Amino acid sequence: MHGELPRQIWAKTFSGKTSARNRRYLAFGLTAIVIAAALFYVFGSSTVQKRTGGRFGADTGPVPVLAAASAKADVPVYLDAVGTIKALNTVTVSPQVDGKLLSVGFKEGDDVKKGDVLARIDPTLYQAALDQAVAKKAQDEAQLGNAKIDLDRYEKLAATNAINRQQADTQKALVVQYAALVQADQAAIENAQATLGYTTIVAPIDARTGIRQVDEGNIVHASSSPTIVVITQLKPISVFFSLPQQDIGRVNSAFAKAPLKVDAQQSDNDAIIDSGTLRVVDNQVDPTTGTVKLKAEFPNANLQLWPGQFVNIRLLIDTLKQVVVIPTGAVQRGPNGTFVFVIKDDNTAAMRPITVQKQDEIQTVVSKGLVPPERVVTTGFARLTDGSKVTISDGSTPGATSARSRSGGRKGGDGQKQGSTDAKPNATK
Repeated sequence: MHGELPRQIWAKTFSGKTSARNRRYLAFGLTAIVIAAALFYVFGSSTVQKRTGGRFGADTGPVPVLAAASAKADVPVYLDAVGTIKALNTVTVSPQVDGKLLSVGFKEGDDVKKGDVLARIDPTLYQAALDQAVAKKAQDEAQLGNAKIDLDRYEKLAATNAINRQQADTQKALVVQYAALVQADQAAIENAQATLGYTTIVAPIDARTGIRQVDEGNIVHASSSPTIVVITQLKPISVFFSLPQQDIGRVNSAFAKAPLKVDAQQSDNDAIIDSGTLRVVDNQVDPTTGTVKLKAEFPNANLQLWPGQFVNIRLLIDTLKQVVVIPTGAVQRGPNGTFVFVIKDDNTAAMRPITVQKQDEIQTVVSKGLVPPERVVTTGFARLTDGSKVTISDGSTPGATSARSRSGGRKGGDGQKQGSTDAKPNATK
């Protein structure tokens, strides 16, 4: 019994020493882990940042950009509008006399010349009326001839006092009366001839026929009958469009110097359909819209323009001679106004303020701030700052190509909206 007690005391003492030792080891281990984590956070994260900085962080190397050289060019100044095509002449062909429609001398959609027969109406009644007028004139002419013979005879007898002078004067008045009847008969003949001519309907102008409104064999009437056909003149053709009253001063000034060129364009790709000339500027402003109506004439040789069609109109009012132009994508805007990044000879970018004279989605006319052929950055502004080193890409990569197209490399379908020789008119305002 006395031997058991020391063994129990020894077991408890030994167990307490082991637990304390384990706790010390655990504390040392936790301290080592914390220190290692802190060292990794301080030194390891900077290494990771350095390792990943070339892809996601700030890159200290040259900035890849696309560039274009400024140049001098003649830049046209246009005014834009939406126009409505109208036929230069439109004729509604209707009968002028009553009768049966004997024949139709055209096919729908035919081009007809002035004087071509379009339709014929039964002329029988009108031919009879003409013959009657001719016969009546012949009768009155015979009476006039006989009265002139009697007058000559009475004049001779009155000169010798063989008859009363009053009888000769009465005969003279009868001659004048018959002469008036003959003149009336001639007028009736001409009226009958005109009416007979109405039975043959001819084209009054060179035009194109539309859809026929009445068929052969129908009875047509001058007052209530439907039209036979509508013909329209397509060559040349006219276009009506409106401009704001603020632009009329410039238009009138340019119009007074020379005829103004007008382009009709497709609504989807700005391709030029036809080119014509401004003919008329209306003599008053529409007070409800504040616009003035203008009329232009186009040759329409290929029948690209059609009555009732809507087209985009571009009116050339001026040409800026030998001005400095750059791509619009190069122009940046900041708190102090517009500026560009100019690439120096040592391939560094310098921020330079410019004065914009006119601008569109393709090119910008610079009145102050650039001297050709200085190069300006057009794409790659994300990391670009004043004084940055740059490397100029050739634009062969897909990203560069897309950036170039976004920066204003669109071409018009007519081949005239390329480079720096064309401009949209609204940018001139």
